[in-house]
Amino acid sequence: MNNKMNFIWVSIPVLLMPSYISAQKKVQQQPNIIHIMTDDHSYQAISAYGHPLSAQAPTPNLDRLASEGMLFRQAFVENSLSTPSRACLMTGLYSHQNGQRRLDEGIDSTHIFVSELLQENGYQTGIVGKWHMRCEPKGFDFYHILWDQGEYYNPEFRSKETNGMYIKERGYVSNLITNHAIEFLEERDKNKPFCLFVHHKAPHRNWMPDIKYVDLYEDVEFPYPETFKDDYSTRGEAAHKQQMSIEKDLSLVYDLKVRELKDRPELKNDWSVRSIESLLNRMDSTDRKKWIEAYEPRNEKFITQNLQGDELLKWKYQRYIKDYMRCIKSVDDEVGRLLSYLEKEGLIDNTIIVYTSDQGFYMGEHGWFDKRFMYEESFRTPLIIRYPAKIKAKSVSDALVQNIDYAPTYLDMAGIEKPDFMVGTSLVPLFKNKGKAPSDWRQYLYYHYYDYPAVHNVRRHDGVRDNRYKLIHFYGTEISYDELYDLKDDPNELNNLYGNPKYAKVAERMQKQLDKIRKEQKVDEF
Repeated sequence: MNNKMNFIWVSIPVLLMPSYISAQKKVQQQPNIIHIMTDDHSYQAISAYGHPLSAQAPTPNLDRLASEGMLFRQAFVENSLSTPSRACLMTGLYSHQNGQRRLDEGIDSTHIFVSELLQENGYQTGIVGKWHMRCEPKGFDFYHILWDQGEYYNPEFRSKETNGMYIKERGYVSNLITNHAIEFLEERDKNKPFCLFVHHKAPHRNWMPDIKYVDLYEDVEFPYPETFKDDYSTRGEAAHKQQMSIEKDLSLVYDLKVRELKDRPELKNDWSVRSIESLLNRMDSTDRKKWIEAYEPRNEKFITQNLQGDELLKWKYQRYIKDYMRCIKSVDDEVGRLLSYLEKEGLIDNTIIVYTSDQGFYMGEHGWFDKRFMYEESFRTPLIIRYPAKIKAKSVSDALVQNIDYAPTYLDMAGIEKPDFMVGTSLVPLFKNKGKAPSDWRQYLYYHYYDYPAVHNVRRHDGVRDNRYKLIHFYGTEISYDELYDLKDDPNELNNLYGNPKYAKVAERMQKQLDKIRKEQKVDEF
């Protein structure tokens, strides 16, 4: 966040008529597109996926999308990190191809964005919420974007009308993003199809819920994942030296909101103290009062208990999960509000509605929060698509799909030819086949994480996954080793089979596929 930020409160010739009518007819036949993407929303936290965690905190509006559309059970990202994931979405390219390998790198903005192609072919385009790329939004008639990650309370937005300034707006970020999405829909050219990207900040760290939900789930004890006490005994150095442990790396003050500890000598100059106070100071007096009234008694009880060991770890997990799921509740509400608007305006059945996240997230699996690793909880992302004209209700797909596929899919649905440079694949054949993969569908997915050294200390690695096995290669100047998992027999990825003679042929096959993809896609760093 080193960018400078400014903000304040706040008639057709007769001869052309036949061709014009023809163009209009084509336009009207094109479906609208709404791409809803959250930040760090795990599939475990959507009740349509049937995970025990979400059973305690259902998501009825997201579940509605699944019941009226297609639920993807094997949707993945190419790089489990916010900005690179967004670059994959906009370009249909892998990270090394679009230039956005790491958070602190800027995308190669000479690449054509899917928004530009849609705009050039008659679509009115808009994006609201999180942009989070180091370039101007390209190919958008309308944008209303957050400053950097954005804040939960009274966040700053920039639009074409603010002359480069970020203007502070009063309210909760999830509500405001939906407000601006509806603003675009209200003000759009009704004679054109539209494509709207609705990118939520939630549930990004530090998981600050809307005031109306600060007490939600307080009496619920969320279940602990099977791998909560994972000791990484068969895994290599990367798993042991990560810094995303709930036990060790969640901040009591910033992440878990125990601001009563801020005056302790050891925390006097800690970044987390300054950060939480800054966030609370963003609130108006009424919201701040309600926040303190909710958290202060819980925090005082926690401090008095002086928890240690497993009891302290469990308390941290419950505080983390409750705040996370409270943020998800607001997201689900806002999806419902947007669906209601589309219904009221008669738009819902001619609009492709997509719900996904920029990556998965650890809900205590392996004792972690955050993302980054190629292990399933981070690599896998929720994906639900509703479009009754082409997708059968309550359909499910187990085909291997990836976030580089979104751009080709939207072009295909709009009747626009996919450019040769895009490496992603349209999902339309899956719609036509009730979710079942055709015979020529991809058999392998490629993943690559580059962001080291960086926050959370996750080492660089790439790898491949098929429907059963996963090969991960960790690399760098200090390390080089491999991990192999049988996802059928070991879905929690606890038993590294690399080097096991019984799996030598599997390892060889997966390595050949990894080398093949590296060569075909011209991976320049691995």
